[in-house]
Amino acid sequence: MVEPRPVRPTVPALLDRLEPTPAFVADARGDLHALTAGFRWLAAPSGLLDVTRPNLARHAFGDARARTTFPEWERVADERAAALRAAADLGDGGAAVLAEELSITVGADFGRRFTAGSVPGGTGVERWRHPEAGELRLAHESLTVPGDEDHRLVAYLPADAATARALEVRAYAATS
Repeated sequence: MVEPRPVRPTVPALLDRLEPTPAFVADARGDLHALTAGFRWLAAPSGLLDVTRPNLARHAFGDARARTTFPEWERVADERAAALRAAADLGDGGAAVLAEELSITVGADFGRRFTAGSVPGGTGVERWRHPEAGELRLAHESLTVPGDEDHRLVAYLPADAATARALEVRAYAATS
């Protein structure tokens, strides 16, 4: 297994400044390295954070709760597989190992998406179903973190008024 590259101390400090925004730092293969409390609140019910080393692709394909969490799971799965393929194509050995693992454990559903060769999106809108807040429409931006670590910071912002209200209620509850 490839060990994760450490996150510079300034990166978690930046995430602290983004609170209560749901945000995380991941590497190219989708391993999470740092996250905000806002993202922990968003993602914890999905099961993503139930493991020692959370990974976006492994969660999307390996945890049945992902299909409930993402009403547009098919699109999310396509994007997770495309991101893993892009990392593997750029020589990330850990991404290649994970792709092989998912090809064995998930089979054709993953393999078809991985070989499709689609380009991962750095921005867009994801729909999340949250047990407390209901359905959320979250616009996400993915920003490259400078350095040799190949990290990216992903932040989720409300894509509509209902989501904005739900996140405001969550932020208020977290501070009271």
